[in-house]
Amino acid sequence: ETAKTVARVVGIDQGYVHARALPDGKVEILKTYLAAPEEHGAVAFVGDGVNDAAVLAVATVGIAMGSGSLIASESAGVTLLRSNLWDVVVALDLAKASLRRIRMNYLWALLYNCLAIPIAAGVLYPAFQRRLPPYLAAVAMALSSVSVVLSSLALGRYRPPAGTPLRGGTPNSNEDCE
Repeated sequence: ETAKTVARVVGIDQGYVHARALPDGKVEILKTYLAAPEEHGAVAFVGDGVNDAAVLAVATVGIAMGSGSLIASESAGVTLLRSNLWDVVVALDLAKASLRRIRMNYLWALLYNCLAIPIAAGVLYPAFQRRLPPYLAAVAMALSSVSVVLSSLALGRYRPPAGTPLRGGTPNSNEDCE
């Protein structure tokens, strides 16, 4: 009953809730989801104990709670510092924000280099009889790298999604998820 209440609070479909499963049963349940990626997509598993270590290692994304066992933390791809389920929501949102930033950086670098490399190679020379000096081309390439780094540093301004207790929201009660 507790698992279903927590799932309802954090917005997980009740059909995906499997409580009181033994370690082998957890792995089997997870493998059924992993066998149908077009239906289920990536599969995350959140656990904290020795009994969760195997399934944390098999999941697409294993998330260990901070107060859990050492083997669970070592088996998981992500270890949360606290044992608050809202941190799972924040971690997934931060991962999405990071991927958006990576894609944006790739696009920026691609566009920048598609324009700057031909100019540095002299493609405009026939039209303007001017060349870009090599030291300016080197500075332009360095600025490209600096702009990507600065863009990535903007993730430091990340804020958790609205509605989570970390942003002052109370979807139900934070105590339901600790």
